[in-house]
Formats: sequence, structure tokens, C-alpha cells
Amino acid sequence: MGCFGFLKFMMFVFNGIIFLAGAAILGVGIWVKVDSGSILSFLGMIEDAPAELSQVLNVGYLLIAVGALLVIIGFLGCCGAIRESKCMLLLFFIIILLVFLAEVAGAVVILVFRPLAEDLFRKFGTAAVGSIKKDYGKNSDITGLWDTTMSTLKCCGIYNSTNFVDSPYYVANNNQYPPLCCPDGTNKPCNQTVIDNFTPIPGCFVKITQLIDDNMVAIIAVALGIAALELCAMTVSMILYCKIDSK
Repeated sequence: MGCFGFLKFMMFVFNGIIFLAGAAILGVGIWVKVDSGSILSFLGMIEDAPAELSQVLNVGYLLIAVGALLVIIGFLGCCGAIRESKCMLLLFFIIILLVFLAEVAGAVVILVFRPLAEDLFRKFGTAAVGSIKKDYGKNSDITGLWDTTMSTLKCCGIYNSTNFVDSPYYVANNNQYPPLCCPDGTNKPCNQTVIDNFTPIPGCFVKITQLIDDNMVAIIAVALGIAALELCAMTVSMILYCKIDSK
């Protein structure tokens, strides 16, 4: 097997794995959206927290998008290499290049315009607080989304429990906060007196920031690994593209 044949084989295997992974993710995403009732039953939590689970099911849209992109990339890479199709290899290269450039642009924005990004995060936090005060306890979708977020991250509100003051839930429950804002989600009335007697539950903004900071090394390593794979894929696809005419 010559160098050209080896590159074709590696291109086929690598993109075959991507194609199969994409097909699996796409299938799960479609299943989540089409047969959500069965998933809820399977999880065995319908009666406990239906609103929260209904929000979790929205991840199906993301799975479908990611799966479809991986299927397209894998298909173009496999078929382009095996059939020696310059058109498919070029499309494969362009898609990978666009994804790579989008990742680089995102990294540049985060690093160079970090103060701007922090300002945008603060504005997002202000808008989120407004959403809590307006809809928490009244809009089931917003309420379920916040309950899921707080339960997952072990946090309360955006910044602290005061974000719930004057919200529909707070008013309707005699000035009480959501149970998740009290230690261990206590069944006692979660009011200001209970909160003052314990260490405050941190806000979700603080928890997300802390989560990112704690895993920054891993995030950078994964990002660099993905970038290296993308560069290798683009290089191999261009080598095959240029070698096809010279065979």
C-alpha cells in the first residue's frame, strides 16, 4: 500500500467513525423529539418533575443539528476518499475550514474582547433576573427551565435568592423562595429567616463562572485537540485532492 492508498484508508476509517457517531447522535435527537413520552416513562420521573424533564428534552434540537453536521462531514470524507471525488473532497475541506474558522473567531473574541464578553454576560444576567421576576411561578416553561438549571448546578437565581423577590412564585407563596434556594432543598418554608440561618446558596452565574474556571485547562486541551484533528483532516483531504489528477 503506497502513501496515497494509506491516506485514502485513514480518511475512510476516520470519517467512517465520524459518520457513525453523527448517525447515532442524529438518531437519538430525532427519538428525543418524536417519542418524548416514552423517554419520560423510561426515566421513571414523570410524576416527580414533568416540567423539568420537558425542558431537558429540548436538547433534542441540538443533537439533531450536531448529528446532521457530523453525518454530512463523514459522508463527504468517506465517499470523497473511496471514490476519489474531487468535488466531495473539496466540499469536505470547505465545511471543516468553516467550522475551524468559526472556532478561531470565537476564541479570538473571548480572548481579545473579554471585557466586552463580560459586559454581555452582565447584560444577560440582568435580563435573566427580569425574566425570573416576571415569569417564575407563572410561566411553566420558564419555571421548569430555572428549576432544572438550579437543581443541576446547585445554585439559586442568577446572583442570589433576592432575584426571586416580587416574582409570581414569591408573591403567591407568602414571600417564600423556591425550595432549591434553601439548604438541601428543605421541605420547610424557604423564607428569608431560613436563608439567613444558613450559608447562602450561590447564584447560577457564580457557579457557571466557577465551573468554567475550574475546567479551563481541560477545555483548552479539548479545543486544541479538536483543532489539530481538523487541521489534519483538511491537510489529508487537500493531499488527496491534489494527488487524484497526478495518479
